[in-house]
Amino acid sequence: MTDLQKDFLTGAIFMTGLVGFISGEFIISSTLFASAAIASSLSFSRKKTSVGQY
Repeated sequence: MTDLQKDFLTGAIFMTGLVGFISGEFIISSTLFASAAIASSLSFSRKKTSVGQY
């Protein structure tokens, strides 16, 4: 996957979690928010490592 595709996927997961939170599905939205945060964190750390920074 390219970086743009990963960004879109992370954004879609976040937006789905937001809609779930608004509609009252707290367990599902919490899981989606956590997966979006983990995906974003992994993507960010890989970018820093590929550049050579720690």
